[in-house]
Amino acid sequence: MSGSPFGWKSVVVMGVFAGALQAEGMNFGEVSYRSKADDSMQSAMFYAPKTGEPVPLVVALHTWSGDFRQEHHKPIREWCMKKGWAYIHPDFRGPARRPEATGSDLVVGDIVSAVEYAQKATRIQDDAVFLVGTSGGGYHCLVMAGRHPELFAGISAWASISDLRAWYHDNLRSGRRYWSDIVKSCGGKPGDSRTVDEEYRKRSPVHYLRNAKGRVRLQIATGITDGHSGSVPISHSLLAFNEVADAKDRIGLKEIAFMTREARLPDVLERAAPDPSFGDKQPIFRRSSATAAVTIFDGGHEIIPAAAIAWMEGLHAERK
Repeated sequence: MSGSPFGWKSVVVMGVFAGALQAEGMNFGEVSYRSKADDSMQSAMFYAPKTGEPVPLVVALHTWSGDFRQEHHKPIREWCMKKGWAYIHPDFRGPARRPEATGSDLVVGDIVSAVEYAQKATRIQDDAVFLVGTSGGGYHCLVMAGRHPELFAGISAWASISDLRAWYHDNLRSGRRYWSDIVKSCGGKPGDSRTVDEEYRKRSPVHYLRNAKGRVRLQIATGITDGHSGSVPISHSLLAFNEVADAKDRIGLKEIAFMTREARLPDVLERAAPDPSFGDKQPIFRRSSATAAVTIFDGGHEIIPAAAIAWMEGLHAERK
């Protein structure tokens, strides 16, 4: 969404509404903030704990077809409210089906500005800003990892898209509708023109994710059946990990193809150790390298909120 769809009066009302919530001690509601990308007003759901001490901040990103009102990450928001962490859920141009959305410079500016808004609205620990997202939100987590790794202490990307050209063809093969969203966002199909192909490249984090290597802690995770029961093949997560891994730790293309096709672990790869934070959807494969880790768990196209929370909480504890 570019600015408030209801005009300046609505912006004022939202500001009053947010203020009323804080006055009542709820500290959670809809806010508007100015994006440095184009000086437009953007919307977000925001929680600020009442405390005089600096607190960590979680920035949660909505899914591909969602917007800032989406409840997909409600368990994480509720945990933040219980824990006393700040939380912001920005719109960043709404569903990913327009050039203004889908990994654009506007999106990047909106997310950076959401962090800055939270830092001005309450006291935030500068070294404790975390980013989390699922599906299209996971995709935008990878975009931000490549574009602004310095902004975050940790980025948790679940069921992520890493290459729009590859995902376009994935959707054609699977019969899912998202290929048309990609075409609308990039101005055409892959191969239509050099201009269109450049849009696919610059909106695909796999091409610049290496900028994050060694600069931000990165959790990449997805379920083994994604791409079969879900919409994003696990190759996207595995290839994203390879971009931020040391050469000796990269996953072989043959093994990636096998796991993506068969939805199971090849014999040549060691099964992951148990992780209580994943509950009944335990890790099947896990590998760490430099400042990144990838986990393929026994599930589908989803986030395991408890695992994302445990990872962020663990990183924060390390920094104390």
